[in-house]
This record gives sequence, structure tokens and C-alpha cells, in this order.
Amino acid sequence: MIDKLILLVFSGLFTVTPLVMNSLTSELFEFNKMIFIYLSTVVALFLWLLKMILHKKTYFRNTFLDWPLRLFFLSQLISTIFSIDVHTSIFGYYSRFNGGLLSIAAYLILYRVFVSNINPADLKKLLRLSLASSFLVILWGLPGRLGHDLSCLVFMGQFNNKCWTNQFDPAARMFSTLGQPNWLGAYLAINFFIALYFFLSSVDESKKLNQYLFGFYIIINFVSVLFTRSRSALLSVVVGLVLFSVYFYYGYRKNKPKLKITGVLLTCLIISLIIFKTGIGQIDRILTGEFRPPQVNEEQQTRPATDLSSQNQETDLSSDVTESFDIRKIVWQGAVDLGLRYPFFGSGVETFAYSYYFTRPKVHNLTSEWDFLYNKAHNEFLNYLATTGFAGLFFYMAMIAVVIYRFGRTIVLADKDLKKLFFCLLMAYFAILITNFFGFSTTVINLYFYLIPALAVLFDHDYGYAKQRDEFPASLNQKIAVGVLSAVFIYGVYFIASYWLADINYARGDNYGKLGDYRNAVDYLSRALKLRYEHVYLDKLSYNFSNLAVVAHYQKQSELAKQLITVSDQYNLKSLEASPKNILYWKTRAKNQYLYYQITLNPEQINEGIAALKKAEVIASTDPKVPYTLAIFHSLLADETKEKNEKRKQEELSLQDIDRSIGLKANFRDGYLLKGQLLKKYGNKEKAREIFSTMLDKFNPKDEEVLEELKEN
Repeated sequence: MIDKLILLVFSGLFTVTPLVMNSLTSELFEFNKMIFIYLSTVVALFLWLLKMILHKKTYFRNTFLDWPLRLFFLSQLISTIFSIDVHTSIFGYYSRFNGGLLSIAAYLILYRVFVSNINPADLKKLLRLSLASSFLVILWGLPGRLGHDLSCLVFMGQFNNKCWTNQFDPAARMFSTLGQPNWLGAYLAINFFIALYFFLSSVDESKKLNQYLFGFYIIINFVSVLFTRSRSALLSVVVGLVLFSVYFYYGYRKNKPKLKITGVLLTCLIISLIIFKTGIGQIDRILTGEFRPPQVNEEQQTRPATDLSSQNQETDLSSDVTESFDIRKIVWQGAVDLGLRYPFFGSGVETFAYSYYFTRPKVHNLTSEWDFLYNKAHNEFLNYLATTGFAGLFFYMAMIAVVIYRFGRTIVLADKDLKKLFFCLLMAYFAILITNFFGFSTTVINLYFYLIPALAVLFDHDYGYAKQRDEFPASLNQKIAVGVLSAVFIYGVYFIASYWLADINYARGDNYGKLGDYRNAVDYLSRALKLRYEHVYLDKLSYNFSNLAVVAHYQKQSELAKQLITVSDQYNLKSLEASPKNILYWKTRAKNQYLYYQITLNPEQINEGIAALKKAEVIASTDPKVPYTLAIFHSLLADETKEKNEKRKQEELSLQDIDRSIGLKANFRDGYLLKGQLLKKYGNKEKAREIFSTMLDKFNPKDEEVLEELKEN
């Protein structure tokens, strides 16, 4: 009975996890999938330990991955201990969640429970369930491609794509229930090769119906990969298909009927590629027979080529969308530099969102995503280097190397059916590695990353179960053990439920804050904090309390405003104490101090804001927004002081700050505008006019705001 329940847990992981999403939480997709994985882990571990207690035996299978997994986890543990933000390293970056120490522990527990309890006879059942779930994911995503997204229908009651922003348009790039096109592409690539195994088996067994079923699935899977426009997913499928073609030809070259059947499938895939295209201009032109370069107009022909590597680049790249791979190369450089800065154990597991600012290349400011927060390195290997150092990267790659070696060994030595299975699973594993190289792992992908090797272990005869003990505690001790285990299990479920409910309250509070309803925002954020500690909650509470203080001030409630300022500042200091390297919290402190100044008109609050921004500048020396804000704060101090020398000093500091901001981002339109406004304010109208005129030439000759400034000047 317990074995059936354990199998049910893993069946749920393969089928339900990709489909889980919820519009009530702060993140629709990954958070809910992570919660489901945590819950499944607690249930699986409980059942495994309960089985050992009731049977009076230990069920613990030794595997070829035991030591690589232990050493990898040890490297993550040490990195967490020395992390710049221990809380984030344990639970993961808030909004991503996957990748923290706790999630890695969950995947390793699932691996251990799987290899120690699942019967090899159930393997194909689990793989079929994976295909069935992926087919549902495809069916869910296809209407969105046609402008009628099912998620919008379920969550918003409207059968269109309007619930998504332009950046996440399912008609342009399908993402279904996975959350992002690249994540969906990676997931489908894995299942593509699982389906290929069943197709090969049906060819060997001459089962026509199965050939049609799995052949149809493979084609619709491939078309869906094309619809994601995920280059890494498409690359992983193409590379796998090339290797498969070589493998299949040498294995079946004497069997022409089987070669013909598989040739028909490959032809259908090529036709699908020609019809639906790849989304990559150069490749699509070749597919359609347009071998000449695309036509450009005269203006485009005379425009100089953009060079992202130039530190003195003055072309306004932010007005256009920068090529994603160009941005990736910049982020990768920052990740490498970060790994060299923290060579042993990195900045801490899952701390890239904070630590990337330490080494963020200046050239990043010239891209269209210059003000985006990057919480991952967009390369799983470099992400491990940056956040867990060379130790973490080495053990991660060692673990992968052992898996590939064992797969290869089995392919060489196994019988024909097992050879097919292991080859296709290896191709699925390669799909994970390729997509992770150009992106990062997610909950669903990590599930396969750890469980595909577990599938292989089921057929590994070199390792068996550890010696089982027939003697076990007496019946009374057995009952006590079951009682303790049940109590721990209930606490685990309570912890996960609190985690989920806290996030729902956090999401509501954050939304109310964005709407300007600060009372409700504070109420829901306070509820979230009572359910679970997160320094993100502290930060949001701090900012919402400061806004609430402004509201109280304008309502003539002076005493209440002072109390709210105190509470706001306390929350801000607590968040900084928990995460002192978090530039976002220092920026919150500066914003808070500005709001306090609006209430008290005390220049000391501006000085406090400047101190916070200088801390932020130490953390993020290439962020142009920091000196930009410093310029505003120094200008405010210049307004406050009546002493001429001090006034002139603050004016000069503000101009130095804005020059530094423009120096970091040569195409910073708002930076130029502020410089012109400051010069105009300080009486230097001639220089101000020069700045505004330069802006018209440099950015937009029809910029109404700049034209208005010139009229007034």
C-alpha cells in the first residue's frame, strides 16, 4: 500500500507540477510549482520513513551518484553559510524560489526516495504520464497562439490575450502553464526525446497505432517548440535529432522498412520547420529560399553598426530592443568577474540578484534592459560559478559528468530495448544541459535534472540496497517513532501552507500598494509577515508605512504621521540588517527619507537619504540611477541652505552627480534632461540651452518636454 502511495506521489510530480499555477500568488507559475514540489517531498519522505518503521527494515539503495550528490550539496551548504544573504540562499530569491538550498535538498530527497522505492516496472508508466501532462500543456498553450489564451479565460474571465503584457504575448511566443517561452521550450525538448523512445519501441514492435500516436505527439511537440521561439530549446532538439539519426542509422541500417518509417517522421519535422519557421531571420530566409540579405532603407544603410563593447558608445540603444544574446554575453562577463571576486564558494547560493551589481559591466547600461534586475546569470553554469564559486561549479559539473558516463556505459553494454531507453533519456538530459547553458533551471526542469538519473539507477545492477536490518525497535518504540514522524510531517505541511498563504497576502498587499491604497497594503503585508518571515515583506512594509505617513500628514494627523515614520524606519533597518548588500533596500531607504522630508521638512532626512545612496553606490558602482538620484538630493539641500558657500557646494555636487550618471550611461535621456534643468535652476541658462539642444539632436527632435524647456529658457 505504501509503495503504491509513493508511486502516486511521483506520478503527481510528473503530471501535476507542469500544470500548477495560481493567479492569487505573487508569481503565477514558479512559486506554486515549488510549493507543490515541497509538499510532494514532505509526503514522499514521510511515506518512505513510515515504510521503514512499519516493516522494521531500512530501504536505502546505494547508487553511483551518492558521493557526487553529497559533495555537491556540501558545496551548496558551505556557500550558504558564507553567503551575503543567508535567508535568500536557503529559500531562494523571492519570485524565483527554485535553486535555494531548501529546494536542492527537496530534489535530493526525491531522488533518494525514488531510487529506494520505485519498481523498474513502473518506469514506462511514469514516462507515459510525463508525455500525457506535456500534451495537456501544449493543448493549454495553443489557443493563446491564436489570440485566445486559456489562462486569461480562467483567471480574468476573458477569452483573449489581453491579460498579458506585450513582453509576454502568447501569440508571439507560446509559454502555456510554464510561465516563459524558454521554460516551456526546455520542458517540451525533454519530452520530445521521451516520446522518441516510445516511437522507436513501437517501430521495433510493429505497432502501427502506437507509431501514429507517438509520431503525432512528436510532430505537435516540435511545432510547439517552434511556437516558443526558444533558440536554446530548438538547438537542443536539433542536436539530439542529429545524434539520434546517427544512432538509428547504424542500429537499423539493414532494416529498410524501419528506416523508411523513421525517415517519414524526420521528413514531417522538416516540413513543420519550413511551414512554421524558427523565428531566427537568417535561418528562416534560408528555409524559404531567400538567400540574399534583407533589404534596408537608405537611413539604415548609412547608420553605423552598433558596438556593445564600446565604453564610449553614444548611440541610443535603449530606444530599440537589444539582441538577447548580446545582453547575455554582458551578463555572463559580470558573472565570470563575480566568480573571480568570490572564487571559493561564491557570493552565496541564489544571491545573483544582489551580487551582480558588484561586477555589473558598464556596457550593460547601453542595452534596452539596462534597468532590469537580473536574478540569474542566464547560464546555469556561470550562475553556479558566481554564486557558489569554483567549488560549487566543479561539483555540479562532476555530478553531470558521472551521469553522462553511466548513461554511456549502459548504452554500450545493455540489451537493445534498454539501449534505446538510455539513449533517449541521455538526449533528454542533454536537452536540459543545452537549455540551461543559455538560460537557467526552473522547478520543472530541475525535477527532470535530478530524476532522469534516478530513472537510470533503477536498471543499474552494480548497486543494490544497503544491508537490511531485520531487528528493529519493539512495538512501543515503533508507535512512538510513528507518532514523532507524524508530528514532524504535520509541521512540514503547516510550514508549506503558511509559506503559500503568506505569499497570497503579500501579493494582495503589494497590489494595494501599487494602487495607492496604503492602508490595505499595510494590513495584508502585516498578515504575510505574521505567517512567515521574509525580509522582502519588511521592505514593502517600510515603504508603504512611509507613504501612509504622508497621507496622515496631509490629513493633519501630525502625531500619527510621526508614529508611522518611526515604524517605517524600523522595518527598513530590519530589512537592511537581514540583507545589507541588497541595493534595492538601500534605494528604499533613500525613497523613505525623501518622503519623511516631505512631512518634516528636516534637511537631516535628505542627508540620511544621501548616506543611503552612497551605500548603494558602493554596492552598484555602475548603476546610473544612483548618482542621478544623488543629484536630486543635493539639489534639494541647495534649496534648503541660505549660506552661499554651502549652497554653491551642493549645486556643484548635484552637477557632478548628474555628470557621473551620464558618464555611466551615455544615452541617458532623463540624465541629460535633469542636467539641463539643474543648470537652468542655478542660473546658467546658456549651458542649459546647449544641453536641451543637444538632446533634440541626440535623442528625439520632437521631444515635447525638451521643446517646452527651450521655450521657457
